[in-house]
Amino acid sequence: MGSLDKLYLLKIALLAIFNALAVWSAIILFVQRNYPFLAVVVIGIIILNYVYLSAKRYAAKYIVPGTIFMVLLVVFPLFYTAYISFTNYGTGHILDKQQAINRIEAQYYRPEDPREFDFKAFKDEDMEDLKLLFIDQEDESLFLGIAGEIESVSRDDDRLIDSTGDGEIDEINGYQRLERGDIIQNVAVIEQMRFTYNDSQMRMRDLNSFALYRPSYEYDEERDVIVDLRTEEEYKPIEGRFTNEEGEYLSPGFRTFIGRENYQELITDPRVSRPFLRVFVWTFQWALLSVFTTFSLGLFMAILLNDKTLKLAKFYRVVLILPYAIPAFISVLIWRGMFNPTVGVINRILTSIGLSAVPWMHSTFWTRVALVLVNLWLGFPYMMLLALGALQSISGNLYEAATIDGASRWQQFRHITLPLVLVALGPLLIASFAFNFNNFNIIYLFNEGRPAIAGAQTPAGGTDILISYTYRLSFESGRGSDFGLAAAVTMVIFFITAVVTWFNFKFTGALEEVKENE
Repeated sequence: MGSLDKLYLLKIALLAIFNALAVWSAIILFVQRNYPFLAVVVIGIIILNYVYLSAKRYAAKYIVPGTIFMVLLVVFPLFYTAYISFTNYGTGHILDKQQAINRIEAQYYRPEDPREFDFKAFKDEDMEDLKLLFIDQEDESLFLGIAGEIESVSRDDDRLIDSTGDGEIDEINGYQRLERGDIIQNVAVIEQMRFTYNDSQMRMRDLNSFALYRPSYEYDEERDVIVDLRTEEEYKPIEGRFTNEEGEYLSPGFRTFIGRENYQELITDPRVSRPFLRVFVWTFQWALLSVFTTFSLGLFMAILLNDKTLKLAKFYRVVLILPYAIPAFISVLIWRGMFNPTVGVINRILTSIGLSAVPWMHSTFWTRVALVLVNLWLGFPYMMLLALGALQSISGNLYEAATIDGASRWQQFRHITLPLVLVALGPLLIASFAFNFNNFNIIYLFNEGRPAIAGAQTPAGGTDILISYTYRLSFESGRGSDFGLAAAVTMVIFFITAVVTWFNFKFTGALEEVKENE
């Protein structure tokens, strides 16, 4: 068999595996009535088979794998996040509607005068399976509980064995009766056991008895309402909750489409919009300050290191690049300890020279100052390396000509060095802006976005940027996780980043034109 035949068989085998997985997934999605994903799977597998079984689609065979990964890792998460931003998905609304109905219908209550049963527990030889024998407290009739069902039995049933002759059942089909101490050891298992009895459910009441519980609610599919079986009240589905006329609702709620409410809440609800606006403005300030400070210091250090008369230049380069070589999260945690208002070394130095201690972690202004300083420490080596490379690419003839024309050092920097460095580093500065715009690590590790904004309904902090604010909305909200609102903020971040990326391409093109016209 030739190598081509082996490759063909390998292709057929891989396609067979993908087809089998697709059929399996399609069956599951069809049973779950998840028709949109079912359509994607069916269309995708048809395209895959067509491309790889057709000799005419040679080029597509190399494009399809990359396209599939792009759809799975980029396009799908983007569209799914956009979809979530138009829903109420979050704490209390995690389940779909049918799952919420099932959970509500599974709620039972104990009537004021419930029918009660004493019980005996029996376990098999392997001590893994349990059977329960119930004795009605009213007429002492017997019932056998097996696999969630109740079966009426008589005392002379062959399965019930009184081996000691004392009138107590000691064994049921090889299952031995448990003593009270054994029942206590198995109480966690017995508490979870449920038995259907007519239209009620039998549950453990205490260590000695079970009682009948009745269902609290029933779903009327025709009218799409849930009825309270005790009061006959009706609960209609309103914005992801079954709600009665008084506004009371049942838990849990369910996911549902709420349109643009999350976006409106970001703009119109003062309890949300005010902290969101503060976070939004600070995010831009943070990104701009980060780029400006790191670029300024990096360029300054690069100019010093580029001086050919500087001794030990290589040593200084190695020392100055160390902050960039240390993992950022370790540096942030070290700086966090140094800025600790109580025991931090920075406040100790300030107090030792007669100055007041600074509330680095408790004041929004000073926490922001600390963050900018920490980010300056982390970011200037990167800018220094880039600027050093750009400086070394500038022809010395330009400076010689400027010196002959009488230009000062400042004029040479302003009219030669800075413009040419910006031409080389302009796109990277824009990329640095986008990076710091979403620089979650330093914001969260340093002070978790705190101190908190007073009066904010959402978990917004004075140093939160949009990405950390989104995280805290998802996992730290006092009212529970709000994934829908977090997804709306994520889409805002996406559009801002898209605009920055577009500007980057435009700016890069403009710089290329300037470079060509030099």
